[in-house]
Amino acid sequence: MIVGKAAQVRDCVACLLAGGHLLIEDVPGVGKTTLAHALARSFGLQFSRVQFTADLMPSDLSGVSIYERGKEAFVFHPGPVFAQVLLADEINRASPKTQSALLEAMEEKQVTIEGATRALPSPFFVIATQNPQDQLGTFALPESQLDRFLMRISLGYPDRAAERELLRGRDRRDMVESLPGTLTPATLEALQQQVLAVHTADPLLNYVQDLVAATRSGRWFLQGLSPRAAIAVVRAAKAQALLSGRDYVAPDDVQSILPQTVAHRLVPVGDAGRGPVEQVRAMLDAVPLP
Repeated sequence: MIVGKAAQVRDCVACLLAGGHLLIEDVPGVGKTTLAHALARSFGLQFSRVQFTADLMPSDLSGVSIYERGKEAFVFHPGPVFAQVLLADEINRASPKTQSALLEAMEEKQVTIEGATRALPSPFFVIATQNPQDQLGTFALPESQLDRFLMRISLGYPDRAAERELLRGRDRRDMVESLPGTLTPATLEALQQQVLAVHTADPLLNYVQDLVAATRSGRWFLQGLSPRAAIAVVRAAKAQALLSGRDYVAPDDVQSILPQTVAHRLVPVGDAGRGPVEQVRAMLDAVPLP
């Protein structure tokens, strides 16, 4: 389905096995929405897609109560957020008010509507796509919401061979519709329990804490990682280890997922001259391995 992007697809699978939400950021037309659709179908989960626009309201996501004359009562009609996978397409084209409506859903797996708290289906994932912030009609996601995404990945342009395959092949939208489900919700839950059981040795945890401390030193970034971000790194590394067929986390697992897991939470110092991802990689080279 997604040609020439095996590493990015692996990161996406690791993110969802770790029980996290996924943000895919890139220019239009490189396959962000297709990848999100393919992930939802492959995981065998019920999904809904919302095209985020400037006039989208929070109630368009969560649902509304409508008076039904036959029942002489207000009846709640759930919105698209009541799905196992919510595909939030071009999330940064919606207003901050609508973006914040996702905060409770992403963190608490529930929504509060008209004073009543309603649980969301289990499992619940948000797979969001966004365009670069320098494009017209975009609103930057607030830091509090970016922190809710376990990973942010970028697809980039395909290489020449992959693009030739796209030019010759079937329409990817038609292929998505016929994509079979590989997992079931029960199988996915079992895999997530396996991720939690992956062993992390003390030297490995020391290495993660050294990396977190480096982000807080002021040398690389304006503000360091929070404890929630450190937990996210360990969870993502466990999922990466499981995908590699191991029941323990190695330093390579941490290094391979660190840029995708923390770069969207960090702002490089002003004189760095590098983007967040490049700055994270430079920091990785400077922190000694265990």
